[in-house]
Amino acid sequence: MKKALIITYYWPPAGGSGVQRWLKFVKYFRDFGVEPVVFTVKNPQYPILDKSLQNEIPKGVEILKQPIWEPNNIVSFIVKKNNETVGFLNPNPSVFGKLAQYIRANYFIPDARKFWIKPSVKYLKNYLSKNEIDVIITTGPPHSTHLIGLKLKQKLAVKWVADFRDPWTEIDYFHQLPLTKKSIKKHKYLEKEVLNNADAVIVVGDTMKKNYSKFNKNVITVTNGFDSEIVDTKGLLDTKFTMTHIGLMNADRNPEMLWKVLAEISTENKDFAKDFELKLIGKIAPDVNKAILVNNLGNNIHLIDYIPHDKVIEFQKKSQLLLLVVNNVPSAKAIITGKVFEYLMAKRPILAIAPINGDLAEIIKRTNSGFVVGFDDEVLLKKTILDLYSRFKQQNLEINSKKIEQFHRRELTKKVSKIINSITK
Repeated sequence: MKKALIITYYWPPAGGSGVQRWLKFVKYFRDFGVEPVVFTVKNPQYPILDKSLQNEIPKGVEILKQPIWEPNNIVSFIVKKNNETVGFLNPNPSVFGKLAQYIRANYFIPDARKFWIKPSVKYLKNYLSKNEIDVIITTGPPHSTHLIGLKLKQKLAVKWVADFRDPWTEIDYFHQLPLTKKSIKKHKYLEKEVLNNADAVIVVGDTMKKNYSKFNKNVITVTNGFDSEIVDTKGLLDTKFTMTHIGLMNADRNPEMLWKVLAEISTENKDFAKDFELKLIGKIAPDVNKAILVNNLGNNIHLIDYIPHDKVIEFQKKSQLLLLVVNNVPSAKAIITGKVFEYLMAKRPILAIAPINGDLAEIIKRTNSGFVVGFDDEVLLKKTILDLYSRFKQQNLEINSKKIEQFHRRELTKKVSKIINSITK
């Protein structure tokens, strides 16, 4: 059995999307001849906790931990003290907020977990000298984990796989950071070093694969996925025409066109106004809440804070319609939000506001799982919602999705296991 050391910052009891991918790979690795060893942080400052995920860690898996010092604590103190928004990049920061953003962007490269690199390399060098490991795997963001892998590769010539859950310099918020030219150059250099030196690079979408293949010939797409059994939702559906969005909704992911269209339909169709309910599960930016209220949708909205993952799945399966919004940023075509795969598992119609020629649109088209509307196509969005509402009134709002089994976490783990075997022959 091959032995893989996985270096990850996010691990239960962390909640949110960042922990799901490698928790699930670890869950199924043994089925494909891989014994996982996990290296993670001893004293993390996770913004979201979900202790229920600890139940999914397989029995007997070795978990290694190393303390971390995080400057985020200092930044958060400054930000909170001056009434800045924590969790989203504030588009209108105060003087203190601007200073905090500038320091964070230019002095903590690649990210605020950079102080974990040196002690982790020292600890793992010692561990690897006493324990036989076939491959190390780093997953980012935070991309500091990749620099741990890079240094171990350089010092010990170990086999190394770098997994990018999100791109580095092409991530949706990179263009918003107050980076100096020198800092941008450093980010790009470190990103290139990781890509050039890894024995294999795993990415979550084909656009990322195309971009990264310029630096490494062994780039493989392994998407995110779902891990629950597909359940028939008949008899469980909400009685209202519910549109549910799961996850964070920041300023870049604020679909103002959608709020406008929903307001128009509600004004023109009183039945729709009575039947419609918008469920937003997760943290939303103040700008999003303001836009909803400005469009007089306050009576139709149901805001729900973070809830455990198993409960999220229940909401998805009951919803009449699942809303997916891609950040309207330069790298939008490459964005595949992790929630789309669990939406597939729910077998409910997906309404996505995203590039019609992007990676996400291709998945929805290939699986026949929903509808994609471009960022500025107000006419099509209104028509699509009205068509879906008409089908709801006729009790015929269903979706005949196909080929979604390829996105089950077990199938994806099989693919990762083949990558491990290919570089450790």
